[in-house]
Amino acid sequence: MIYISHDISVIIETCNMLGVLYAGTLVEYAPTSELVSNPLHPYTKGLLGSYPSIKGEIKKLNPIPGEPPDLIDPPSGCRFHPRNPLKEKVCIEKEPELRLIDDRHYVACHLV
Repeated sequence: MIYISHDISVIIETCNMLGVLYAGTLVEYAPTSELVSNPLHPYTKGLLGSYPSIKGEIKKLNPIPGEPPDLIDPPSGCRFHPRNPLKEKVCIEKEPELRLIDDRHYVACHLV
């Protein structure tokens, strides 16, 4: 079954595998526990830092800066680069390929 949601906390609680999409592109895919404990893509890191936890200690939320891209005219290279403070020249020029990093953990990022 595929469960699509904008509520990452629900996905974390109910799914074994987690795929993170940004602007219609799969940027990270891994077993949920691995992705939550070791996010690799800057968008995934931002997403996990921007929702409140209902368990554990209270943490400061860190919203992702900027605005989502125009999907009719998306940015060149990595679609997340306009919002990524760590971007490099390659991020602007070339779209990253989804690649296997570790046992069932895939990421599309030049910086990983």
